[in-house]
Amino acid sequence: MAEHSAAPLGGSDPASSAARSGESLGAVLVFLSALTWSVGGVLARIAEVENPWVTVFWRTGSASLFLLAFMVWRDGPRGTLKLFAQMGWPGLAVGICFATASTAFVVALDYTTVANILLMQAGVPLIAALISFVLFREPVRLPTWIAIAAVIGGVGVMVSDSLSGAVSPVGDSLSMLIAFAIAIATVVTRRYADIRMTPAVFTGSALGWLAAVCVMHNAVPTLAVTPGQLGILILFGASLGLGMAFFTTGARMIPSAFAALIGTAEPILGPVWVWLFLGETPSPRTVIGGGIILAALIAYLVWQLSDQHRPQRARAVPPVN
Repeated sequence: MAEHSAAPLGGSDPASSAARSGESLGAVLVFLSALTWSVGGVLARIAEVENPWVTVFWRTGSASLFLLAFMVWRDGPRGTLKLFAQMGWPGLAVGICFATASTAFVVALDYTTVANILLMQAGVPLIAALISFVLFREPVRLPTWIAIAAVIGGVGVMVSDSLSGAVSPVGDSLSMLIAFAIAIATVVTRRYADIRMTPAVFTGSALGWLAAVCVMHNAVPTLAVTPGQLGILILFGASLGLGMAFFTTGARMIPSAFAALIGTAEPILGPVWVWLFLGETPSPRTVIGGGIILAALIAYLVWQLSDQHRPQRARAVPPVN
């Protein structure tokens, strides 16, 4: 006997409601990752560690311990081992991407300015959207493209004060590598949403720590820091691990371009914390560029939320014979 069903006009399908709820949670978690990472500039300034590789060593080391302790507490020793066994190549790829981005950032600072690096990172949403579209045919809607363009323009205004005419092939190549690594991690996390990525971010932190060990073995004479510096660096590492956990959990719930777009809140919030806690007044162009980015993100989020709550047109389900 044929069975007929139709969604009620103006009603809400439980499955679509659950999906919208999941997307909202994913957006919040990705924003929390940007919020957590944005305090890194303040913590790094307060720590006042001269050699950046010493900072990388303690930061990634404490982040690794934080993530490992969290997994053992949440899933137990056997459950943690099972998570590592199940993450497969997608988890390893995400870990390598995080390790590459964090290490390349430190090295790039020796060849180019933070402004150039930020300008390259503004392209992350565009790169993630293109990768998702080309490889997986994940659609990107027009409002997303408009928001991506506005964010890139806003970051360009923010960093235009410190852009110089000098071009560093090594520095700019590393900056582009950072953008591609973050974009690939975002896409892989979204594509393999059924895989828990906490072991992957632990792997990324551990690989970053190993890179710091290798560099310091040849170039850095000592790891010694004061107790106060150590406490700040441990907090710095915990914020790195917590931000990674937020990001990988939330990014699998929302489209890749959307996740990357929300993540651009980090370069806006960073100067705000530096201004509030260290008294460094941002330049007018930084304020204008940040305002453009913030307006674009707010407008896009408002559109996203209104689109999610817009009543769906009733569609009849074909009969099942």
